[in-house]
Amino acid sequence: MNSFEEQIVALRDYLLKFARLQLRNDAWAEDAVSDTLLAALSKPQSFGNRSQLKTWLVGILKHKLIDALRHHGREVSGLETSSDDGEDPLDYIAFKTDGHFSEAPADWGNPEEQLRSQQFFQVLEACTTQLPANQGRLFLMREWLELSSEEICKELALTPTNLYVQLHRARLRLRACLELNWFMKGSA
Repeated sequence: MNSFEEQIVALRDYLLKFARLQLRNDAWAEDAVSDTLLAALSKPQSFGNRSQLKTWLVGILKHKLIDALRHHGREVSGLETSSDDGEDPLDYIAFKTDGHFSEAPADWGNPEEQLRSQQFFQVLEACTTQLPANQGRLFLMREWLELSSEEICKELALTPTNLYVQLHRARLRLRACLELNWFMKGSA
């Protein structure tokens, strides 16, 4: 069996990928992961096997990512400016003008069983990386880092309306990607 230190170092690539998704800056991601590994290695007794090692490290990393976002403030790296601020064609594909779905959502089977699958999370992660940079960052801040809407708006100088629109668009894109790459794949 690998030593505690070897197990932590083996998860470095996963943590780095997670950090890059959020920060969109290799140097900042490296710093956050290094800080995470140092924190974990300096206090191994705080792990205590109460969860999986990966879960514990991601929990530490979330705090380091929030610190990095606050530290770097308005200095945003790698965010593309796109026509995303205009109308999104997905708004018209998924819904009728009365707000109802244009067609019934695909049958996703038993969601609890699907969520337990490691492959599902790999597909979800791949779909998340396909989001436009702004939407991906906002989605990760809200759903993975669990920042409040108020915190996100304050950090990125967004209006609540703009935040909700961007999150809505991100969720629509993720839904379409998951239906295509995960849920429809099982029924084919």
